[in-house]
Amino acid sequence: MSKLPFELLLALRYLRPKRTFVSIITLISVIGVMLGVAVLIIVISVMSGFDHDLKEKVFGFQSHLMISSSDDAPLKNYAAIETIIASNKNVVGVSPIIVGPELVQHVVGTNEQALMAAPYLRGVDPQTEGSVSILPRSIVAGTFDLGGRGVVIGSGFAAAQRLQVGDTLSILPMRQIKRMVKTAGTTNAEAGLPDDYEVRGIFDVGFEDYNQSIIVTSLENAQDLYDLDDSVHGLLVKLTDPMLADVVRDQLLPVLGDNVKIRTWFDQSSMLQSVLVEKNMMLYILFFIVIVAAFGITCTLITFIMMKTREIGVMKALGATSRQVMTVFLLQSLVVSVAGVACGVTLGLTAVHYRNEFLLLMRKLTGLELFPADIYHFYKLPALVMPGDIAVICGGSLIICLVAALLPAWHASRLNPVEALRNE
Repeated sequence: MSKLPFELLLALRYLRPKRTFVSIITLISVIGVMLGVAVLIIVISVMSGFDHDLKEKVFGFQSHLMISSSDDAPLKNYAAIETIIASNKNVVGVSPIIVGPELVQHVVGTNEQALMAAPYLRGVDPQTEGSVSILPRSIVAGTFDLGGRGVVIGSGFAAAQRLQVGDTLSILPMRQIKRMVKTAGTTNAEAGLPDDYEVRGIFDVGFEDYNQSIIVTSLENAQDLYDLDDSVHGLLVKLTDPMLADVVRDQLLPVLGDNVKIRTWFDQSSMLQSVLVEKNMMLYILFFIVIVAAFGITCTLITFIMMKTREIGVMKALGATSRQVMTVFLLQSLVVSVAGVACGVTLGLTAVHYRNEFLLLMRKLTGLELFPADIYHFYKLPALVMPGDIAVICGGSLIICLVAALLPAWHASRLNPVEALRNE
């Protein structure tokens, strides 16, 4: 005698492989659920990886909070504000910043070819910059030396401008540009002369946009270039947890008053916001794949019930209740669903693990770059398998499959044994 419940024993017996049309449909149902779950795991893991890696790269160079003047004027007396912010228990570091576009020029070759560019210049305090960004730790050539007229530049900008450590970079100060515009067309028109700076280091922060478009100098040099005296454009703030940005902002606003405004990383980076929204949308949309696969289970049960009408009639005639009959077919659906989900998890996790090898193989076979780094800013396809996401996918898939089996199982439980046997 088997120790299994009557309903489960019968459900397993009905699922034994046989060379019948129903067995083929059952196999197709398992494959459908498997593919639906696998696609969900692959897509959500890749989206989670994008979100995680993008945050790491952006937060490595961009602060969690940006404090600036409420009227967008230069921030004066920033040292006092910096002290107040640093006293918050959730604040890890605070550093002043000056940032804006600059016109730069580099002369290369014996023919003195002049290369022009308009990167963003970032003036920082070398003593505190390390508390809010990874810039001082991202130097790949030279040193993080901003003393005198020293600058460090991104690796992408260095390649585009053919710059190396020790080369001279000419920067036309913003104050000169303002004077040129002001005196243009007059007899006192001025021709601004650029200031020469020495490239002391080249950085790579892992994000191509920053590597290509940012040059960094000391706070004093930036104040001189923008004619700011002892003012700055703002203060960068790093927190113990980026998710606390709104909380800390609400804590600091009453203390700092109405003369400043605080922007969080969520306000500053639309890219991070879009990735988060896209991940949630993809989760909902791709669940429709599982719903389509669940209809395969519905079709299988309907076909199976039609073929087993006589057996159902015999069961009910022998005393099986409607609940027991319904349980038999729900358990049959559950076994198919669990098999499909288990195979889907295995296939999905395997595909995620070998994702980059697959992309490399497809590039060799087709000659196409399926994941170009210049577009996505990543050299490898990121992925992050989160147990919570896997649990939601597996649980949601099982529930969808069971709901899809409810109607045919309920119909089977309602069969009249006399009518069932008479029709046979």
